[in-house]
Amino acid sequence: MRPIRTPEHRARGGSRPAAMIARALSVAALLAATSAPHAVAGSVPAPVRALLEPARLAGEGTLRWFGLRIYDARLWVGPRGFDPGRLDARPFALELRYARSLSGAAIAERSAVEIQRLDLASESRHRDWRAAMAAIFPDVGAGDRIAGVFDPSTGTRFYLNDDPIGRVADPAFARAFFAIWFDRRTAAPALREALIGGAASVGGATPPADGRQR
Repeated sequence: MRPIRTPEHRARGGSRPAAMIARALSVAALLAATSAPHAVAGSVPAPVRALLEPARLAGEGTLRWFGLRIYDARLWVGPRGFDPGRLDARPFALELRYARSLSGAAIAERSAVEIQRLDLASESRHRDWRAAMAAIFPDVGAGDRIAGVFDPSTGTRFYLNDDPIGRVADPAFARAFFAIWFDRRTAAPALREALIGGAASVGGATPPADGRQR
């Protein structure tokens, strides 16, 4: 990331111009989104805490579409860390906090399109997963959170604002679904880097060079 340069400023009369304060807040927000992983026990969603105790925030970032903020994403990992090259190997959780209203049908369709683009499923399996996601994902409004919590022993469970909304047991689904964010070919590479930036320091392994899940 290119360094952020701000002009030197010397406070006069104990106050700063509003523009400088706004810039400082913007920089602080950017740094918070790309900072090193840290424990934030008070804000860990209950389903995440139940699986990953002690849960650790590996990274967080924001998805924007043509400048519009769609959601903020957070990757939670447990003591064993996270390996983006083996998405079905360790428990983890991906939490999305939406910034605007979206229909569940649109969320499911966009997810299905990305899985198909990455070519990680057969046609028949892809149809089954599309139907499963259409049945699980609800309409959301600004501030709503959907969390996908993966456990190798039980599959992927989904939660809306900490309430369970569905489960897909197939580990192949977990590999394909979470690849939307973690495959090297993701449509949002900057978000991927923000999410997994701290994964290596908590036990993540180097992903394969071709980006395909093993």
